[in-house]
Amino acid sequence: MLYNSTRDNAQAVEAACAIAHGISKEGGLFVPQSVPKLTKEDFKALKGMSYVERAKYILGLFLTDFTEQELEYCAKGAYLGSFDNDLPAPLKALDDKVSILELWHGPTCAFKDLALQILPYLLTTSSKKVGDGKKTVILVATSGDTGKAALEGFKDVPGTEIMVFYPNDGVSAMQQLQMNTQKGENVYVCAINGNFDDAQTGVKTIFTNENIKNLLAENNMEFSSANSINWGRLAPQIIYYISSYCDLLDKGEDYLKDGFNVVVPTGNFGNILAAYYARQMGAPIGKLICASNSNNVLSDFLKTGTYNRNRDFYTTISPSMDILISSNLERMLYELTDHNDKQVAAWQDALKNEGKYTVTDDVLSKLKDLFFGGYCSEEETALTIKNVFEKYGYLIDTHTAVAVSVYEDYKAQTGDTRPTVIASTASPYKFANSVLSALGETVPEQEFEAAEKLSSKTATEIPAPISALRTAEIRFSNVCEKDDMNKVVLNHLGIK
Repeated sequence: MLYNSTRDNAQAVEAACAIAHGISKEGGLFVPQSVPKLTKEDFKALKGMSYVERAKYILGLFLTDFTEQELEYCAKGAYLGSFDNDLPAPLKALDDKVSILELWHGPTCAFKDLALQILPYLLTTSSKKVGDGKKTVILVATSGDTGKAALEGFKDVPGTEIMVFYPNDGVSAMQQLQMNTQKGENVYVCAINGNFDDAQTGVKTIFTNENIKNLLAENNMEFSSANSINWGRLAPQIIYYISSYCDLLDKGEDYLKDGFNVVVPTGNFGNILAAYYARQMGAPIGKLICASNSNNVLSDFLKTGTYNRNRDFYTTISPSMDILISSNLERMLYELTDHNDKQVAAWQDALKNEGKYTVTDDVLSKLKDLFFGGYCSEEETALTIKNVFEKYGYLIDTHTAVAVSVYEDYKAQTGDTRPTVIASTASPYKFANSVLSALGETVPEQEFEAAEKLSSKTATEIPAPISALRTAEIRFSNVCEKDDMNKVVLNHLGIK
């Protein structure tokens, strides 16, 4: 299995190289030359496997330059002992047709753990294969959840340094506390005066700056990424959609005779792209329902074919989706243009220079066949949290609520009642203030009092990683201007 760049098909590398470098030298994203297919017999075998075994099997199809022993080392290291009951992605039935895919049972209580617990293993294994002996400097832009999950995954991993940038006042108080209390000798956290798109653009600019890359090389260092622009971050997300299908098979073949839909709350398009790849591998996924909050650039794009980031940016109660530049959409466009690197590069140049682009009628038609795009307001998000708890006794966070709300709109508009899996991307306790308010309760000023009140009202437990933050030491309080991120990186690394 080789990987090409979305902006230059001449770049053809093995998985280890794609993971170690994170991004192609001209700024494109690595994509597999072909998507492996799973047969009915494969799914039957996967159904009887543990999550670790499923992970090893699926990753083995994409990472063909990894040995069986290396794959087992990565999968076991990531998924044993780090998740509640060693079940990283359990399905919770909401009713007879809708299941919630709970992706928040890991050490940071968010879906990013499913990929960022294994990425350090994949990256260090890849770096040994590449064999250049350089220290890996991981740069991360986060809208809230990726930062903590990456920090937790890479803390004290030999041969690595990780630096996380997040938008000041653009994450929840609990997310900020998670990052700023992070332990580890190789970690660094800094807020920027700007939004997530500014942080993401800053990281991408640093990645492709030849002067900075040369300075790192002179100091025996090189960049890599823990964002989903890195294939090593995206590939593990495919696993839990395949796994959810295997778990649904327990309901019998007749239950899935028409396939099932998947609903994903997404801003950067990585999580729903993983579901698309699971579909391409053979999981009988019908519609991919893309749920946005008030920053509805994706839902507009899926309706019109025009991607336009020239619009108001909203800070919402679902901050991990407060994004106007969806990096992983580039991979989707590459797939739907039959790997037309020049066309994809032209669209990305237009996005950078003009803030927008319009795809061809053919691509738009393909997008509409695959996806349904919808969004909901802040008020609808809060109302959904309240309604789901009152109807089912089930507590959801602000991002999952966006997904549930958009799914209800989809069902009303289309009449499609196929079985559906809704990705639940974070524990409600990461957004305790907003969830408590949505339930009609007065929110205490102190964050942990809000969590305790939410626990008391709903008879649910505060996750241990959240409780532990109460006494954690604040280690980082850095803030920089968005245009100074490169200076911050070099200063932290001790490079003049």
